[in-house]
Amino acid sequence: MRKDDIMELGAYFKSIIDQDRAAVVICSLDHKIIYMNPAAAANYHKYGGAELLGKILLDCHGAHSNERIKEVVAWFAKSEENNLIYTSHNEKQNKDVYMVALRDADKKLIGYYEKHEYRNKENMEKYHMTSKSEV
Repeated sequence: MRKDDIMELGAYFKSIIDQDRAAVVICSLDHKIIYMNPAAAANYHKYGGAELLGKILLDCHGAHSNERIKEVVAWFAKSEENNLIYTSHNEKQNKDVYMVALRDADKKLIGYYEKHEYRNKENMEKYHMTSKSEV
């Protein structure tokens, strides 16, 4: 792929994440929050929402969670095959939560993010074409 094609593809990938209804928070290896999609900003509004950008994720968690986060990132770093780990299930929201390694083109670890997978059956009508502004 040409560099221009890769740059253009970046806009598509960002749009995919921006449109996701699940919260996506991307962190660098020094645990700095470098990206939050709109769902994450809304989900973490009471903790500062988009103002968390640039903050250290570890400052948002307790000591036990911080140790687990560091342990998972160290595991990601051990092998380029270590890329996904199940971390919890949230019964109230009926979702599973994973940490996912982010790697560059050479498979070098560059960061991580938390992935939320909801188990609830979709309640939206199939192909119902009403935008938020029309509701």
